[in-house]
Amino acid sequence: MKRKPIDLRRRALLKSGSIAAVSLAFVSRIGDGLAQGAQPRLDEKDQQAQALGYKHDASKVDKAKFKNYQAGQTCANCNLYQGKTGDWGPCQIFPGKQVNAKGWCSAYQKKA
Repeated sequence: MKRKPIDLRRRALLKSGSIAAVSLAFVSRIGDGLAQGAQPRLDEKDQQAQALGYKHDASKVDKAKFKNYQAGQTCANCNLYQGKTGDWGPCQIFPGKQVNAKGWCSAYQKKA
């Protein structure tokens, strides 16, 4: 039985291709993690959050201090909120942070 010589170019191509496939899968998993909300959640003690009266739970807003608050206003129905209803999501007022969909701040703007 006669053996064919091994084509080193083919072996190198297969080796490179398998490394590329594994790398692509790894990068894809990291990207999925970032898309699913790798941003930190906004802390109510954050200086900007305190200045705007942000609360994770809109029912706990200081109504005496923030007279523009009205029952039913939440981040989920604010024009600045970019997340899904009932979840944490990004807000244009607090870049790089997530706010609670059930939260509220004085920058509230009713969705059109």
